[in-house]
Amino acid sequence: MNIKFTKSTMLIALLGLSSQLFAQETPTTSGRFGKQSLRTWSIGAHGGILSQNTFLGGGSVKADEFKSIGYGAFIKKQILPALGLQADFLRGEIKTLNATSTIEQKNSINWSGSLTAVLNIANFSLNTENAVLIPYVKAGAGYMSSDSQVGNTQVFSDREGWYIPTGVGFKFGVAKGINIDLGYDINFIKSSPTVKGAYNESRFSYAHAGLEFALGNKENSQLQNYSAIADLRKQSAEESAELRKALSTAEENAANDRAQYAKDLGDDDSDGVANKFDKCPGSVSGTVVDGAGCPIKVQREVIKETTVVTEADRKVVRDAISNLEFDLGKSTIRAKSYATLNRVANLLVEKNFSLKLAGHTDNTGGRELNLRLSKDRAESVKAYLVSQGVNASRVEATGYGPDQPIATNKTAAGRQENRRVEFTLY
Repeated sequence: MNIKFTKSTMLIALLGLSSQLFAQETPTTSGRFGKQSLRTWSIGAHGGILSQNTFLGGGSVKADEFKSIGYGAFIKKQILPALGLQADFLRGEIKTLNATSTIEQKNSINWSGSLTAVLNIANFSLNTENAVLIPYVKAGAGYMSSDSQVGNTQVFSDREGWYIPTGVGFKFGVAKGINIDLGYDINFIKSSPTVKGAYNESRFSYAHAGLEFALGNKENSQLQNYSAIADLRKQSAEESAELRKALSTAEENAANDRAQYAKDLGDDDSDGVANKFDKCPGSVSGTVVDGAGCPIKVQREVIKETTVVTEADRKVVRDAISNLEFDLGKSTIRAKSYATLNRVANLLVEKNFSLKLAGHTDNTGGRELNLRLSKDRAESVKAYLVSQGVNASRVEATGYGPDQPIATNKTAAGRQENRRVEFTLY
């Protein structure tokens, strides 16, 4: 009796050890091309027909054998997508007739426990991340206790011994985390000759059906059912749809920006001041306006005679160019540039010169943004000069963006030279 207790204890300890070895969740990667956890633990229950006969021989299955019912449960840890470790419990009765077909023999499996390795042969996903069909094979080792009775005669009672469970089957994924399990097991008795003799050719079969339920977060797939290729295709389709949507939105925003840019830099009232800077829109054609587009009440005397541009005049403009500074990425003129711009304004008023302003940038950033910035900066200089009394019709503001560099854009010094506003005096 002590020996029996020791073997039972060893089986329970083996099952407990397997649970401890695989207690951690298996890390996997999925989600939207990122990490996620897949469910690796599952439990199940099953029931079916126990038989002395197997497909390997031992006679044909008789109608009376369908009275031999077995049932059980299992807990399973999926180690890899194709490999799991399963602890099974089974009990039931195997009823058959002797050679004369007159006396019934009944072998009762009081309890049995086994540890089997389950190998998934394939994973048919049908374009979904959860498989719908998984054929498998399994094999392992188990320990059982059984009774045997022929007619009213008790052959033996509560005999324990080892057996080798093997089997094949199919799992059908009916929902996320739920599988139907159809299997056929052949169990080979490895016990005393008395126990072996009670079973036809020392083996018995178990055809069963059951349900398997995954444990853990219901949003996660089972590791054994998970199809990485199907899930990747799904994620790629979602990513593609988002990118197309983002591209469509960007194109729409760009079109709106271009329309707004054209509106801002237009001159609806033809007073020489862009709409963006015009604080008095709707000026009558021919009205002399200041840099804000508002009519000038006191007009300066216009010098009719033509004056030749001298080297001294050009120096005034060159000084203004060298001292011209803007806020970073903006068209706002810094105060340190006012003094030299004031001298340019006085020069234009006193000598009735005309001035062409050309804004330039380096190639950093988008071309449309640079064109807009260069135009805005030229317009800002024009607005300042007009605010100092210069006739707006005498000043032309143009932006060329990065299209006319005077130095390389590959160095910081070169890009600094390319960010400029040029003055042409005539």
